Amino acid sequence: MLSVKVAYLASAASRAISNRVNSRRCVIVSAYSRLHCPVSQTRFYQSVAAPEETVIRIPRYMQKQVENVKQTRGKNKINTVRAGKLLIQSKNPDLNQTAAYTLGRFEQPVLSSKGWKHNKSFGDYFTINNMRTVAPFVAENQNEEVEKEAPVTFNNLQICKELVETLEKIGITNPTTVQLQTIPKVMKGHNVLCAAETGSGKTLSYLLPIVQRLMAHKESEMYAQGTHKIGAVVLVPSRELAEQVAAVSRGLCAQLGLRTMTVGGGRGVGHIKEVFKKDHPDILVATPGALVKALRRRCIDLSDLSFFVVDEADTMFDPSFSDMLESILVNTNISRHPKETKGLDHKAQLLVVGATFPGGVGEVLSQVTDLGSMVVIKSKMLHFLMPHVKQKFLKLKGADKILELNLALKQLQQEEGGGAALVFCNKSVTVNWLGYSLDEMGVQHARLQGDMPAAVRAGIFHSFQKGSADVLICTDIASRGLDTSRVRLVVNYDSPESHTDYIHRAGRVGRAGGMEGGGVLTFVTHPWDVELVQKIETAARRRTSLPGMESEIREPKPKEVETEE
Repeated sequence: MLSVKVAYLASAASRAISNRVNSRRCVIVSAYSRLHCPVSQTRFYQSVAAPEETVIRIPRYMQKQVENVKQTRGKNKINTVRAGKLLIQSKNPDLNQTAAYTLGRFEQPVLSSKGWKHNKSFGDYFTINNMRTVAPFVAENQNEEVEKEAPVTFNNLQICKELVETLEKIGITNPTTVQLQTIPKVMKGHNVLCAAETGSGKTLSYLLPIVQRLMAHKESEMYAQGTHKIGAVVLVPSRELAEQVAAVSRGLCAQLGLRTMTVGGGRGVGHIKEVFKKDHPDILVATPGALVKALRRRCIDLSDLSFFVVDEADTMFDPSFSDMLESILVNTNISRHPKETKGLDHKAQLLVVGATFPGGVGEVLSQVTDLGSMVVIKSKMLHFLMPHVKQKFLKLKGADKILELNLALKQLQQEEGGGAALVFCNKSVTVNWLGYSLDEMGVQHARLQGDMPAAVRAGIFHSFQKGSADVLICTDIASRGLDTSRVRLVVNYDSPESHTDYIHRAGRVGRAGGMEGGGVLTFVTHPWDVELVQKIETAARRRTSLPGMESEIREPKPKEVETEE
């Protein structure tokens, strides 16, 4: 009997505990659901919920915040597409940008290369399309729709008849914008610093007034009574460029009785002495190393110069050349005013020419001339991306670069008009390895790199210009100043290391008198290459110059002299 009572009490206790748990059930009801629930459901909640239930209410302002976040996330991004031609064409169409769209002053551009440091970005690409068919330095002078006046010719620049006829024979009739600005200043005797984009005709902008002035000196009685000395020195960074400038000079001087000579590196002192044993030339084109050797052994005298030209100035003022350049300028009497370039005791007129504004120019030139009297000529498109050249950037793995290169070269051959290609590498070892790989693929090519002897390099590039091969694999030695008018495609097999290198490499296409429809293809492989590409894309979207480039001559800071107390 006692056992039956104990079992009954245990079952009653368990039922009481379960009912208490059910009665303390929590029902979470939002304010929104309370207002919109049907009456039946409301009654259900009231019938189920016990007096001890816990209700959590969501405030109305929090619900609005949640709804606003959902709407904001669902909104489309700013549309950068307008009617017209695409300026930026990306693999992702949402990142395209048309030429008609202009970014606001404080608007941050959405870059196609934003996530290119991630491994999943391989295969992505974007293209900066060409907005013009003709280079701006040609279009500005020959745009007859804007200016109904007759285009300016070399006769208007007071160039002699013989030189004008020589230019017409090689198909040059109208001066470029850079030549229009530079030639008059040089003719008046000013020291000039000219910085203009590649392929804009800078070589003729200083050679034409030099040849004309030297011809006038030769015809004068003053020149006949004096000894035959060098009239002009053109300093260039490489032997290949020296041969190219000398070839242009010989073409201009052929009918005028003026002599042009080159002295380049890669040969001994004996060769330099042998060159200057003969009559001194009227125009000497030299490299810094060879000219320093000639000055040290007193094979040459620069005291009676009329012109001193520094071509490819951004390279010449680089620390690797600046010491030699400074020692050469010290041995030259550079004028400080146009009046000093005339008369029997005349001084040399200084001309500094380059495709990018040289850094450190003020520190060197301030020792030999007055920076305040120097005329600075800058083109409107200085340090800008070329608007007449199509430029494509492709993110890919290193193992896939050789296949993409082979595909690009085949497409170039299949296009109407064909054309040659320049393939740039950062190291000589890469040039040799890539050459062996193209040999296995049956691609005929030539190689050019700095480890080769200077004479061999000059021969290889000369044969490439003549058309012996349509593909030239090279280092940056071929990116400075060399005439590549038959080149239609530039491939950056290795991404350039700086903005200056990119400007010079891309400047091998779209040159004055060269092939139209040129393009640049850049392979982006490493994460450290992405930052440069992003800066280039930003400049293209904003239509601004590349960042971090010199744009003015900076006067050197005065040196602090410690005084003894």
